[in-house]
Amino acid sequence: MRLLLIGFTLVLFSCGNTIYVVRHAEKETGIDPVTMKTVGDPPLSLAGQERALKLKEILGSKNIKHIYSTNTLRTISTAKPLKELFLDMPITIYSMKPDSFALFVQQVKSIKKGDVLIVGHSNTVDDVVNKLCGQTIIPGDLKDFEYDNLYVLKRKGSSYKFKNEKYGVSSK
Repeated sequence: MRLLLIGFTLVLFSCGNTIYVVRHAEKETGIDPVTMKTVGDPPLSLAGQERALKLKEILGSKNIKHIYSTNTLRTISTAKPLKELFLDMPITIYSMKPDSFALFVQQVKSIKKGDVLIVGHSNTVDDVVNKLCGQTIIPGDLKDFEYDNLYVLKRKGSSYKFKNEKYGVSSK
């Protein structure tokens, strides 16, 4: 009986997955060069497209089974190169509205198998990481020029170990 309990405990605490959280890659200026009007949902810039390819390169060998993005061109475009490696994997849209955000966090926490990529914005990445970890890890919104953070949340049992890695060209 004791060996069974020890075995169950080892399995319980050795199980885990990794959640990767990034801000969308660099975007175009948001000004239409012809009309000189603000574009509400700008695409990725060339630098952003290169960063999205770098993300695919880094995460392509991981056990990604779930990709989440907000419903903007720049976040979806950041996730798309990685998604294309796994043709049958959809990019699932999530919302930051308070009522649906809590459900989204619970949904991500309930994933037990496979790694997860979440793509957000400078003013939402901190909320996602902090809610998943259950504590303040990132103290506030990212700076406008910050695009190179790859936040890694490694699940061990019911808690997460946080690590901030960098990827692509430095944002500084």
